[in-house]
Amino acid sequence: MTHATRPPDAIQQTVRWPDRRILDLFDISHPILLGPMAGAGTPKLAIAVGEAGGLASLPGAMYQPDELRAAIAAVRAGLPGRPLNVNFFCHTPPVPDPVRAMRWRTRLAPYYVEHGLDPQATPPAGGRAPFDATLCALVEETRPEVVSFHFGLPDPALLARVKATGAKVISSASTVAEAKWLEARGCDAIIAMGLEAGGHRPTFLGTDVAGDMAGDMSRQVGTFALVPQVADAVGVPVIAAGGIADARGIVAALALGASAVQVGTAFLLCPEAKIPAVHRAALEAAGDDSTALTNLFTGRPARGIMNRVMREVGPLCADAPAFPLAGGALAPLRAAAEAEGRDDFTNLWAGQAARLAPRLPAADLTRKLAADALARLAPTA
Repeated sequence: MTHATRPPDAIQQTVRWPDRRILDLFDISHPILLGPMAGAGTPKLAIAVGEAGGLASLPGAMYQPDELRAAIAAVRAGLPGRPLNVNFFCHTPPVPDPVRAMRWRTRLAPYYVEHGLDPQATPPAGGRAPFDATLCALVEETRPEVVSFHFGLPDPALLARVKATGAKVISSASTVAEAKWLEARGCDAIIAMGLEAGGHRPTFLGTDVAGDMAGDMSRQVGTFALVPQVADAVGVPVIAAGGIADARGIVAALALGASAVQVGTAFLLCPEAKIPAVHRAALEAAGDDSTALTNLFTGRPARGIMNRVMREVGPLCADAPAFPLAGGALAPLRAAAEAEGRDDFTNLWAGQAARLAPRLPAADLTRKLAADALARLAPTA
């Protein structure tokens, strides 16, 4: 019987993951981390992945402190004794730029008129909170086993407080230089995030101004070129992210030196994820060339499925205010379009491999990814 026909339970009894560093570091059964996915991640999604042996994750950046405390409590109740990762952003809040904000509102004004909205109305503020003393105190109170960061790391004093809780600290890198920077500052593992990944690019050492963004993004590295170079450059375990949506991607990442994978887009299609109907429909229809990097929705480059505003304005536009302010002016347009069943102004975050993802509940998907990868790792007999 070959590994293609051997029952999955028999495979998991006879085959072991080749690199146990992440399994032992996080105390999980499978080297599969749930991408935190700000806005889409939920306690139910985290619980399902954790129950199936992966690492549960929550997106701290989109919650108010009390909401995050409640979300962590919900995961603790549904996943007793299992580890939890809470993710935070480490951006520096931008200095207000009224001229740029006015250029952005002027660029969007025709869409406001089209939808019967007042283009002179003050738009809601775009909001994603950076990690600060308040959130650090919440980490000290709730003590997640893993704390992950996007856009670098927090102030050294805050980072020291996080590490003092006993939490394992991980962060994302888009280049070898960023990976080495993170290791030098005490990260226990590094997420090597390739260009294929959905959502925000983690870039923090390169320039992040709109005027040079197109040039910066053209130099970004794909997952399967980045992973082996990061694995060669650092001594801590590497977690591959970007374009991994089935067992083939997992096995390839492990072969290139990763100890685990982080999967995001594939879990967006699970019923436990919180995304609007227009986003789910776009994911179902997405092909390999459906996405692009855009700064329109938040002010930082992020990969999402092309839609009307990306085609007509961007996808990269120097008028978009700095992160996280750009989204405020789009919010009324998004609400109006979604009410009509259109995704014209919705941030449709997705990686390049959405079409490969099995359409399953999150626990079933986690188990399938693990079983199918182990089957491919099993020797033929």
